[in-house]
Amino acid sequence: MLGDKRSRNGSGYGTAESPTTANGHAAESVTGNVEASASDDNTLDAILIRIGQFGRYQIINYVLLCIPMVFNAFFSISYVFTASTVVHRCNITQCDSSSSLYEEPWLNFTVPYTNSDWDACNRYVYNVSGVDPTDLMSGMCAAEYFDNSTEKCGSDFKFRDEEKTISTEFGIFCKDEWMLNMVGTINNIGQFVGIPLGGFIADRYGRRTMLAYAGALSALMGIIRSLSSNYYMFLCFEFLDMVVGSTLFPTAFLLAIELVGPKCRVAAATIITIFYALGEAFLGILASQIQHWRWLLRVLYAPAILQILFLWILPESVRWLLSQGQEQQAASVLRRAAKINKRPLPEDQLEELITNNRNKMLQANESQYPILRAASFFIWRIANCCFCWFTHTLIALGLSLNSVNLGGSKYTNFMLNGFVQIPGLLLPLIIMDRFGRRYSLCASMLACAICMGASAAIGSDDYAGSLTLFLIGKLAITCSFQILYFFTSEIFPTNVRNSLLSLCSMVGRIGSMLAPQTTLLAKYYEQAPSILFATFALVSGFLTLAFPETADKVLPTTIEDARDLNDARKTQTAENEEHGEEVPRRMC
Repeated sequence: MLGDKRSRNGSGYGTAESPTTANGHAAESVTGNVEASASDDNTLDAILIRIGQFGRYQIINYVLLCIPMVFNAFFSISYVFTASTVVHRCNITQCDSSSSLYEEPWLNFTVPYTNSDWDACNRYVYNVSGVDPTDLMSGMCAAEYFDNSTEKCGSDFKFRDEEKTISTEFGIFCKDEWMLNMVGTINNIGQFVGIPLGGFIADRYGRRTMLAYAGALSALMGIIRSLSSNYYMFLCFEFLDMVVGSTLFPTAFLLAIELVGPKCRVAAATIITIFYALGEAFLGILASQIQHWRWLLRVLYAPAILQILFLWILPESVRWLLSQGQEQQAASVLRRAAKINKRPLPEDQLEELITNNRNKMLQANESQYPILRAASFFIWRIANCCFCWFTHTLIALGLSLNSVNLGGSKYTNFMLNGFVQIPGLLLPLIIMDRFGRRYSLCASMLACAICMGASAAIGSDDYAGSLTLFLIGKLAITCSFQILYFFTSEIFPTNVRNSLLSLCSMVGRIGSMLAPQTTLLAKYYEQAPSILFATFALVSGFLTLAFPETADKVLPTTIEDARDLNDARKTQTAENEEHGEEVPRRMC
């Protein structure tokens, strides 16, 4: 996993990592135009420019690839609704009847009122010692029969809503609620296992093959999970679902940008990630309409089986075909793209691409790259980067999970949590080059820390204020995460870039494993999650200032180049202008 798994043609697209790593791979490609000029891949880029960098052919496939991005959002975080607790209180046998509601006037003396709601797990002790039995029979539900001391509820509860989750169906309440949070942790452990496994399979058998089979198998696992007869069966298929389905994001991401011209890759990389955010928002909408966990899973997963059709309607990655020596198939894809885009494609240019690719494969060096030597040079940079990734995954996922606990409608909160990520993904396009990677990253994280700290200060009673601060904080961490995707691939040298990118993202995955457990902290102190997120964002935000600035600088090729980034004053843009060359634009 930590070895550099580039494809043999050196394209830098060899491994489908986690969603974060996938974006890191994209960052290498979209920010690496300078470095690409020295590689044979420039021949393929030249063909892409000739046939249209983002023509009709690319648009059709790009739209199709947005579909698994939406499904991946459904699959990776549906447990927020299927494995959530529901608002409940003790069933007071002396007062409740079959027609009783969650809200009743006698709750004032039967159930404690805590954290702006009725206590879900405790009730006042019922004490009738010394009471005349005749008086008791005439009015069992009376304030004088209940003490100020409390006791645990039994196994019977009254629910506020009609929502059905595994909590209500399998009887997981109060002291057992940690089992619900464990579902999220198991989900992320499944991703931890599935992402490198999916990357290996995608390298071995192809991007399209991986995408089609993973999508269909994940859909099957979700449907089987909807038939679960107990908690452990549900947990098992949650894990298996993510083992096979976690690779949907990175594989679709790579396929989407590998057939796009160099000037369009930043825009393509940004837009396709927006569909993951839209998937989260749509999940909130669907969950509000389908409040039974079994039917919700079936609605989310059943259509995804159709992803098996990608085997016939999607083209395979040209770069992967070249890496496997399948030049004629790659040429066929390029000819079809040129035909649909109505652009000419000279055969001699294709022949040159094929010849260069064969020469490169004959000269390919499959030896290990100097990862240990690089680690000795960049030990603090790597540690800082790993901590930064850990912080981002902890906060980004933690905020999504805690959004349902803000008060008000949890469905609306979660929907807004998805939609607010869209400007967060677009904002880096404006600020990264203007203010630099380092300051943009630091400012975004500090903005998140300030919002989380202010949210803890005002408390949950001010719903509008806490929701506003939460959404701004979510926007800020989304923005900084998008910057981190690009930044990480720019601070390490070419020969160990994918290896160190993989290392950072794998450490970051630990944060996403712990994120589901942060909701438990609120049971001890309501603002504990916000304080935790603010602390990590503040510390990591200031530590990002220790990174070298990479904006408008040539990507480091060697370890020495990466080590000297802080001293690199002359940018490639300046060199191009000095020689009278046209400065390439990153936007499509």
